[in-house]
Amino acid sequence: MTRPAALPPAPRVRLSTWLLLAALVLLVIASFVSLPLKWREFFGREAIDTTVEFLRGFSPPEMAPNFLARIGTATLETLAMSAIGTLLAALFGLLLSLPASGRFGMTARLITRGALNVLRSIPELVWAAILLIAAGLGPFAGTLALAVHTTGVLGRLFADTLENCPPLAESTLRINGVPPASAFLYATLPHCSPQMMSYVLYRWENNIRAAAILGVVGAGGLGQMLKYHLSLFQMHQAATVIIAMLLLVCVVDAASFALRRRMTR
Repeated sequence: MTRPAALPPAPRVRLSTWLLLAALVLLVIASFVSLPLKWREFFGREAIDTTVEFLRGFSPPEMAPNFLARIGTATLETLAMSAIGTLLAALFGLLLSLPASGRFGMTARLITRGALNVLRSIPELVWAAILLIAAGLGPFAGTLALAVHTTGVLGRLFADTLENCPPLAESTLRINGVPPASAFLYATLPHCSPQMMSYVLYRWENNIRAAAILGVVGAGGLGQMLKYHLSLFQMHQAATVIIAMLLLVCVVDAASFALRRRMTR
């Protein structure tokens, strides 16, 4: 019998790695020490009784047919906002990912990645507040806010995917005289498209939640209904809106999971 080959010795952990881990641990400890966390008041009897009484005000949810019809319209509006915003972000993110992955030189890479950093560093709520001035109240501003922020996220993810893609297939085509654009479309893009589509579907799930919140600043959908009823202390109607949000998120999560699973297989 042949003896199994011995495994090579594990690499030694560098001192810089230990120093980085120690700094992270100290940062976490300093965060707990510096923040005024009132755990005793949070779990106290008075806080629990107040929370239970507040949640009891949401029961029972409003189930009037006219109100449910309005909920259905707002749900479709929220779904449309997230879908269109994600689609626009995927298209623009793919276009920006080409220079961001270094295909047009280092200067274009740095400029494009800087622009993508700006787009994704500003939250959707801030983008919506800015775009409401130009587009007015309604779902159009919310859709644009989702598209702008998600373009920054998907553009960065797509660029990293293109950079990490094995270059052998595209290089082989280019050596044999295939133009660069055709080599990219027939070799690199098909290889990276499943990962890119997985990113798009994941961001669509996130945009469903974000679209429901953007209504707080007047961007339409379920979020705008929730803000309206909460501001009037109409808790029963607000409970129905919250349930519609939860159901919408669950349905989209399930559909996205099924699509990702089918694509990866």
